[in-house]
Amino acid sequence: MTIQELRDSLRGVDTDTAISRISDYIAAHNDDDEAYLLRGMKHWSAGHRAKAINDYLEAIRLNPDSRAIQALQAANDILDYYNKDLLNP
Repeated sequence: MTIQELRDSLRGVDTDTAISRISDYIAAHNDDDEAYLLRGMKHWSAGHRAKAINDYLEAIRLNPDSRAIQALQAANDILDYYNKDLLNP
């Protein structure tokens, strides 16, 4: 199975099933940075922030030019955001 075939197989599948399928793919292809990015994105959408960031970091470790760099930056931007007006009503 290729990463594109994996992506195609995830259409219309619930998040937990998608994460499980991606994890199975990673077990057989543990050097595929795109698979880690994909699983990280699924973890993020499920609210598993730490797992998503760990997958992004693994993708970057495998490929320093990975698209996971942008995903990690977006995740950090979201986590670092706060609204000062909400702190002092």
